[in-house]
Amino acid sequence: MEGSDKTRASCLCGSVNVEVGEVNRNFTVCHCDTCRSWGGGPLFAVQCGTDVQFEGSEMIKEYESSPWATRGFCGKCGTHLFYRLNKTGSYNMPLGLIPELSDLVMSMQYFSDQRPDYYCFSNESKEMTKAEIEVYFASLV
Repeated sequence: MEGSDKTRASCLCGSVNVEVGEVNRNFTVCHCDTCRSWGGGPLFAVQCGTDVQFEGSEMIKEYESSPWATRGFCGKCGTHLFYRLNKTGSYNMPLGLIPELSDLVMSMQYFSDQRPDYYCFSNESKEMTKAEIEVYFASLV
């Protein structure tokens, strides 16, 4: 992994290191019950495609959280590492995992109808409801 110009990240304890070929600066926010249970709030994520490599992958624990996606986290420290689409293998990674990212734009809010009333965002973005997401991802299963 050394000597590359790819984006790098690691879990809190350093057991898992990640190298990403390309990060989409248009990030998404997911308000679904699963994301909020997983992280205590909405999931802010960047799309990273399939050019993702892990060092220390034996420490990664995975959980199939929906018919269309699997979540991964460090088995030692619990850091959330990814949300991977099962059909395409495309990774979405939490924004906080890659702290040096800049020039980010919120482009989409998923499960907007499940957003609780105790928070809101002032910036405008596209939104999809639970029903719209289920129809969209049903075609990817």
